[in-house]
Amino acid sequence: MLETKRRVIGQMIICQGCCCGATQKERPAVPANWLKEEWRKRGLLKRFQLTVSGCVGPCDIPNVVVVNSQTGSQWLGHITEFNQYRSLLEWAVRSVGAGHLLELPREFKDHLMEPWR
Repeated sequence: MLETKRRVIGQMIICQGCCCGATQKERPAVPANWLKEEWRKRGLLKRFQLTVSGCVGPCDIPNVVVVNSQTGSQWLGHITEFNQYRSLLEWAVRSVGAGHLLELPREFKDHLMEPWR
């Protein structure tokens, strides 16, 4: 089995594809460049990977975020406010400091979804 030298605690995938962040389709913007810059400035990349993806689906729910870890995936949908992305960033910083993914902030409870039901 292959192993990486990095001790990654998780990966956050931000959808910015055909629908998510498509302001021309009247969907909320995704601050992808801001997130990438903040992720770099805060030194998170080696411990908590950030990926901006073309499409993760499902496309009927705007602005999907997927958090992958050793224990599985958590899917969030309808992440429409800049402050929500800021909260995810701060949660990532706290998680890296703790050395493992912490529980998602309560504000995302109503944004959890199960795309494969």
